[in-house]
Amino acid sequence: MALPHLDAAYNLARWLTRNDQDAQDLVQAALLRACRFMDGYHGDASGARAWLLTIVRNTYYTSLRDSRAQRDDIGFDEEIHGHDEDGCGTSPEHILAAHDAKEAINRALEALPRQFREVLVLKELDDLSYKEIADIVGIPVGTVMSRLARGRKLLLIYLKQHTDEK
Repeated sequence: MALPHLDAAYNLARWLTRNDQDAQDLVQAALLRACRFMDGYHGDASGARAWLLTIVRNTYYTSLRDSRAQRDDIGFDEEIHGHDEDGCGTSPEHILAAHDAKEAINRALEALPRQFREVLVLKELDDLSYKEIADIVGIPVGTVMSRLARGRKLLLIYLKQHTDEK
């Protein structure tokens, strides 16, 4: 039931942890928890994605609380974020522009406070509904909507400020 949603689980874990290895560890821990509590899941197959992502999120916050490693510093890993993986564009200028845009968006996402980054990633990258995000994060739908609006606004402000600097 959880296997079809591993990509979404990893994607969320990657944005939460900001590190590939930590994201893999988080997904593994979340899958172990999901297996352990599979009997407690009473939903249908369509809700399995939200259920698994909720476990990933809760596992992340539990590990943060347990390790007391909560930091709000902004990290950027050139090796992870610095490559244009889709290969679109035919000219070197287009490839460089796409790479720069992707890099700027990744930096802007990384700079957002966790509460805004989390809902933006779930909505824009995982394409979840407001209701699914609300269930995963454990907040009302209205709060999801306001965090998305505020997060998008902060993202735009960050991008404008850092574009003007260049």
